[in-house]
Amino acid sequence: MENDAPVLKRRHFIKGATASLMLSSLGSYGFEYFKDETAKKVGLIGAGWYGSSDLYKLMQVAHVEVVALCDVDDNFLENTATIVAQRQKSGKRPKLYTDYREMLKKHKMDIVLIGSPDHWHALQCIDALKAGAHVYVQKPISVDVMEGEAMVAAARKYNRVVQVGTQRKSTPHLIDVKRDIVDKGLLGKVGHVEMCCYFHMRANGNPPLQEVPEFLDYDMWSGPAPWRPYDGIPHKRWWRTFREYGNGIMGDMCVHMLDTVRWMLDLGWPKKITSEGGIYVQKDGKSNIPDTQTAIFEYDDLNCVWQHRSWGNPADPEYPWSFTLYGDKGVLRGSTLKAEFTPYGEGDPIHFDVLYEKEKYPEDLNEKDIELHAAPATRRHMIDFLEAIANNSRPVADIEEGHISTASCILANLSMDLKRPLVYDPKTFTVLNDPEATALLSRPYRGEYEHPHPDTV
Repeated sequence: MENDAPVLKRRHFIKGATASLMLSSLGSYGFEYFKDETAKKVGLIGAGWYGSSDLYKLMQVAHVEVVALCDVDDNFLENTATIVAQRQKSGKRPKLYTDYREMLKKHKMDIVLIGSPDHWHALQCIDALKAGAHVYVQKPISVDVMEGEAMVAAARKYNRVVQVGTQRKSTPHLIDVKRDIVDKGLLGKVGHVEMCCYFHMRANGNPPLQEVPEFLDYDMWSGPAPWRPYDGIPHKRWWRTFREYGNGIMGDMCVHMLDTVRWMLDLGWPKKITSEGGIYVQKDGKSNIPDTQTAIFEYDDLNCVWQHRSWGNPADPEYPWSFTLYGDKGVLRGSTLKAEFTPYGEGDPIHFDVLYEKEKYPEDLNEKDIELHAAPATRRHMIDFLEAIANNSRPVADIEEGHISTASCILANLSMDLKRPLVYDPKTFTVLNDPEATALLSRPYRGEYEHPHPDTV
């Protein structure tokens, strides 16, 4: 089908003397390049896999000067600094830091990208906002609910734009799906939603304790999280297998699909959240995140049900990580790679495919571990972020929306732990009629790190 959808509710032209937009050769899917007479100064916190990938996508679509990089791994810093120096027009090599606080103190940056592990997101985001930067922070935005509330409060207090890396909202084929199927009412009344992930993504080894290598500052990597003795490089998948640093597959993968469904159907906070799960099969390793979990996010006349298993076969091999919207006129299935609407009765199915941009951005093909299907979405997400900065408006994945999706997943884990449904009240920052659950909305920080609160940021 023809790609004539806008990336979001389109604001076609930036008003002001210094900003302008150049239309994309891809049609009206979005803008190919965001042009500003003055290059925005950019810093990156977390120069590993996804943080660096986000930075490269920003550099592809905007005139920026990457002035500083921060990571606790010297190898990550060197690798990313080399690529940045090769790609940016000035040819300058960014300054390198191990402590992000030092970086924020020494540089006045317009934009800070945060691609660190989840347990660092809140402090780094809030400190960057206090330093005057706009922030692009990866999902999930936090490891506990009160961190997220504090991040929203800080964004509003310092009047900065915060875009969350829930880039399904900028995924071309899903934008088409929302406009052409959901918004046009082809589904009819949506009365049930299913979401799932059946990837074998749960690391589950038993490595021995080791000496920390010289190139890694493990104490700084651990930051405010509970201390774990060092048993190997924590990067990529290993840290995600521990609840000390994140919220498991629920916090990593459900947050994307729940956020997408909420965007598609214009949903806010769930009325009630219930979850059950545990380590049912993969009991032989150190991992302490559930290998099997179900959650129900309840809305008026609608339940959104999540299921994940990190073992066995997916229920549908065509849609192993996906969402399904059941309406009284048809069914819509969607994933990062495709989507399909099947009407009840007469009418043919409507199929949507992912957009790749390999020819347009050939450097993507040389990027280590790149998710090629996500690159076009991330580029559009970055442009939406820049557009919101120029307009002093809310981006498509504003921090508040990212917080609702993140916190809902965190609350699902708390429901699983406490073995009861939870009803969260964002106005009072409490779980209604449940002091024990309310006390768990903020987890203790290690050492000298101070947990943020929305009233004190």
